[in-house]
Amino acid sequence: MQDSRRATPRTDHVLADPRLAEAVGVLGIGIVKRAVTLALQRCRADELDPGAVADWAWESLPAAATSMRRVINATGVVVHTNLGRAPLSQAAVDAIQIAAGATDVEMDLESGRRSRRGEAALAALAAAVPSAGGVHVVNNGAAALALVTCALAMGRNIIVARGEMVEIGDGFRLPELIESIGATLREVGTTNRVRLADYESAIDDDTAYVLKVHPSNFLVSGFTSSVAVSELATLPVPVVADIGSGLLGPHPRLPDEPSASAWLDAGADLVTASGDKLLGGPQCGLMLGEASLVDRLRRHPFARAVRVDKLTLAALEATLIGPPPPVSTSLTVTAAQLHARATRICAALDGIGAAVVDSAAAVGGGGAPGVELPSAALAVPASLAHALRVGDPPVVGRVERGRLLLDLIAVAPADDALIVEAIHRAIHATKSSA
Repeated sequence: MQDSRRATPRTDHVLADPRLAEAVGVLGIGIVKRAVTLALQRCRADELDPGAVADWAWESLPAAATSMRRVINATGVVVHTNLGRAPLSQAAVDAIQIAAGATDVEMDLESGRRSRRGEAALAALAAAVPSAGGVHVVNNGAAALALVTCALAMGRNIIVARGEMVEIGDGFRLPELIESIGATLREVGTTNRVRLADYESAIDDDTAYVLKVHPSNFLVSGFTSSVAVSELATLPVPVVADIGSGLLGPHPRLPDEPSASAWLDAGADLVTASGDKLLGGPQCGLMLGEASLVDRLRRHPFARAVRVDKLTLAALEATLIGPPPPVSTSLTVTAAQLHARATRICAALDGIGAAVVDSAAAVGGGGAPGVELPSAALAVPASLAHALRVGDPPVVGRVERGRLLLDLIAVAPADDALIVEAIHRAIHATKSSA
């Protein structure tokens, strides 16, 4: 019997395979060498023929030099935080590819002189919200609030309603974020009720501004009251309003979700928001408001620490001026359209016990809590959940009442065929492992 260790090819011989040598230039030597090492280990364990080592290593290589995997979001949550929030439009993806190399992000090519960083993206944001006298972009929503606090309230007080002291996710809490910058929060009202008089009595010479926070990831109902931005605007201090979800203008399907333009029109001096939620763009923090105030924030030294990169600026501009991004499409698609797609998918899965069912989707991402979006889903056996989740591409749904629901509201129509293929592979994998 031949000793498999003696038959195992040398690492350098395997790496010399033309396919693997070419892959080194695309993926890097580390990734390729790891694939070769695993193939050689299998060969030594008599799990792989020596002549197939290079083939196996090449076939096991990832498509790109990243551990992230593209996922089909069939959960029914449009802006899924665990899946990266808003998926970018193709226009935004194309813009990122252009911005990946040398770009004119801070240069006027006509004059050859330095220009304002991301001027076109900022102009697009200003055009999208005409109520804003000035606009600025930082690297995320929390950074926007941090910059406002650093520039306007360090060593001073910020007045906020007790019922708006929110936790923004992953254990990060608004009070801790603001106080870490060096400001003091002065809470007014109770958890469920606050009045304008509460704010008025709390204002003193150390008050920097009143903070209005939209509780975008929870609801308080019953015996409640809050103070509208229009009322807060009558106070003798600036009003900073955080809408969170990034809705720039009113949306017919989300009537209770505040928008940047609505709160600016109501009298807010400054509005902050996230770009990767309802706007449907890249992760960034939007700051819109009174021109001199925004300029003060832009010129503060801390602004450099939260500066947005060129890839984000490119994607943001494309999101604002290009075709509707996937989030916008998901919010406008009808249940009838989704039902028709689910029916076609189900027909291609004849014989596996699939069914088309009505579904209640959600906005997600800390936006429009409690709002149900009429949708349609494909119901398949729950036993397929794991195989689909670890497949290629991964398909993530939700299990309800013993069935796996693959909700189509956040699935691109072009991916319907991929779902069919993924289900067939998952069935095969489940049977093989039984």
